[in-house]
Amino acid sequence: MNDFTVVTHQDTDRTVITVHGDMDLQTCPELARAALGVQPSGKPLFLDLSGVSFMDSSGLNLLVLLRRRLLAEGGLLAVTGLQSQPVRLLQLTETYDLFAADTSAAAGSDQALTV
Repeated sequence: MNDFTVVTHQDTDRTVITVHGDMDLQTCPELARAALGVQPSGKPLFLDLSGVSFMDSSGLNLLVLLRRRLLAEGGLLAVTGLQSQPVRLLQLTETYDLFAADTSAAAGSDQALTV
């Protein structure tokens, strides 16, 4: 059984969603519900995946859809703390640069970013 947790923290200048556990078909709906509650209002959403050691295509699809939604609503997605397997998935699917570009664009904040 996968221990999966999603914690949302809203500051005045950003929202941070911290994820722990595998991002897969079984767990992504919980993260999707948390992300739907975020209203971008021009603020970046930091998705801290430092606690995610495995991501499948469901997780990748969720990241792409979330990025698309936030951009359409004037927000920004910054994916941080990627471990080796999720990085490899993004590289293999040639989506890594989508999230690296978003992360560097949000680098003006005081939070350290790693991709």
